[in-house]
Amino acid sequence: MGVELLVADEAGTKAYIPPVEEGIEWLTERRGAPGKLTFKVLKDDVLDFSEGSAVRLKSDGDDIFYGFVFKQSRDRDQIIKVTAYDQLRYLKNKDTYVYENKTAAQFIRMVAADFALNTGDIDDTGFVIGSRVEENTSLFEMIENALDLELTNSGELYVLYDDFGKMALKHLSKMYVGSPGAYLMIDEETGENFEYTSSIDDSTFNKVKLTYDNEETGFREVYIAQDGANMNRWGILQYFDTLSKGENGQAKADALLKLYDKKTRTLKITNAVGDNRVRAGSMVVVRLDLGDMKLSNFMLVESCRHTWRQDEHWMDLTLKGGEFVG
Repeated sequence: MGVELLVADEAGTKAYIPPVEEGIEWLTERRGAPGKLTFKVLKDDVLDFSEGSAVRLKSDGDDIFYGFVFKQSRDRDQIIKVTAYDQLRYLKNKDTYVYENKTAAQFIRMVAADFALNTGDIDDTGFVIGSRVEENTSLFEMIENALDLELTNSGELYVLYDDFGKMALKHLSKMYVGSPGAYLMIDEETGENFEYTSSIDDSTFNKVKLTYDNEETGFREVYIAQDGANMNRWGILQYFDTLSKGENGQAKADALLKLYDKKTRTLKITNAVGDNRVRAGSMVVVRLDLGDMKLSNFMLVESCRHTWRQDEHWMDLTLKGGEFVG
């Protein structure tokens, strides 16, 4: 296993391969957080970097992380703990935007241009947001709101992430790790331990009610979608929201019911064999015997922590979704 960590000087004219202590960790989360790289280095007379210095990580020749030093701390032994983030860190900036007739992808491109962020592959999204006001809000939240509108109106999920220094937006169908017949699989042999939770307590709804105050007619329009069987099974779990002008009320209610009329399933895997291709937003096959049921399906990676230590590479995963059989 070959891991290469480079840290540039403040001017960006030199790059160092620092002596790393205790390993390297790379953390990604699917929503609202930049990629984070942490490592410890031994200060010497040659190493010279500061906040803002570029950091690059490769593993076995694969591009893993490109970002910038945001924090460093040291102890009396001159061990420096470094925290670097990819460029999505700048989406924590707050601003105010008012926009009309833009898709989520178009809005992302606009924000990236305004804040001088590098972009790579940005998949087009289909739902056109009629008008929206985002006031004194983080760029992350604005983008998540736009992607949520895409999801709730069309049922299509997109993943935003930094692809080695370029902001990318990919449809979920492009996030599968591997290819047909050779998908990455997590099972008892590749994961040391797991914790599984199923729930109807969070983000489960069997009735959706949406309203729209139509100023032209003076009437309130109400759109409802519901699952009678699950209402009898779990009681009424209602999702309520108001609609914006231009939204198709019944189509959105039906899409929301399809999304939320199910148990939420969360699986945490610890010390799985590391795979450079896996990050938050990836889709992986999970095949585990949970005792009274068996899991065998794709699951969405909500968070992923990679750890490289000496000649070992492990990852901890938090996954959601999946169908249970047996």
